[in-house]
Amino acid sequence: MPAPKTSSFQQAREAIAARLRDLRLDAELTGRELAERCGWSESKSSRIENAKTPPSASDIRKWCSACGADDQASDLIVANRTADSMYVQWKRLHRTGIRRHQESAVPLYEQTRQFRVYCSNVIPGLVQTEAYATALLSTISDFQGTPNDAPEAAAARVERSHVIRQGRHRFALLMEEDVLYHRFGDAEVMAGQLGYLLAVMALPSVSLGVIPRGAHRRMWTLETFMIFDDHEVQIELLTAEFKVSQPGEITTYAKAFSRLSGIAVHGAAARGLITEAIGSLA
Repeated sequence: MPAPKTSSFQQAREAIAARLRDLRLDAELTGRELAERCGWSESKSSRIENAKTPPSASDIRKWCSACGADDQASDLIVANRTADSMYVQWKRLHRTGIRRHQESAVPLYEQTRQFRVYCSNVIPGLVQTEAYATALLSTISDFQGTPNDAPEAAAARVERSHVIRQGRHRFALLMEEDVLYHRFGDAEVMAGQLGYLLAVMALPSVSLGVIPRGAHRRMWTLETFMIFDDHEVQIELLTAEFKVSQPGEITTYAKAFSRLSGIAVHGAAARGLITEAIGSLA
C-alpha cells in the first residue's frame, strides 16, 4: 500500500523535486540538456522533477553539479534522507531481523509522555507478553522472508515496554474486539496474553478500551497507528512503516482516535469482553 499522495511523505518528496527543478531553471537548462550533462535519459529528469521517482544521493550530486550548484547538494541529500525515513519498507527495516528495529525505538518510547495506540489486528505491542510476541514476530518474519530472530526480538519488545511501569507516561490503548480472538501461538499463549491485559488494566497509567463487534460505528476500522505525544504518528501498513509529523495530519489521527475511543468500552465492560475471549479458549 503506497503512502497517500496528500501525506507528509509525498509533500516532502514534492518539495525536494521543486528545489531540483528551480536549480535547473536558474541554470537556464532544459530537461534534455540537464539529462545529457548527468548521463541519463530525459524521462528520468522528468520523473525526478515531478516527484515520480525519488532521486538517490548520487542523482542529487550529479543534478547539482550539472546546474553549477554543488553547494546545494549536501542540504538536498539530507532532506532526501529525511523523506526516506517517513516511509520505510518492513523488508528494509527487518533485513537483519526484527530485534534491532525494536531496540531502535527505545529512545522515542522513553521520551514520550502520552501514548495513544489503536490496533485493529493484533494486541498492542506495548502490552504483549513475550510468548505472544514471539509467535507474532515469527509469523511476520516468515511472511516478509526476513531473518527470523523472533525470540530475541520479542525479548527486546518486552524490554522496550518497561515504560508501562516506569517513568511518567500515560497510555490510552484501543483495540477491536476481534483482536482478542486472533490466535498467535497456542491456547496457553493466548490465555497468558489475555490474562496479562486484565493485569495491565489495573495500572493507573493505563486506559484500555475494547471496541465491541456490535458497536454502532462512528469511525470505520483503520490500520494500526500510534500517536507519540503531539509530535509524531506511526502507521503500520502491510509493506511499510509510515511516519507523519505535520500538525494537520497528527490532528486528524487524534480526531480518529477520539472517535474510536468514544465507541469503545472501558473498565468492567472491557474486562468482561476479555474474560469472554479467555473462556472461548477452553
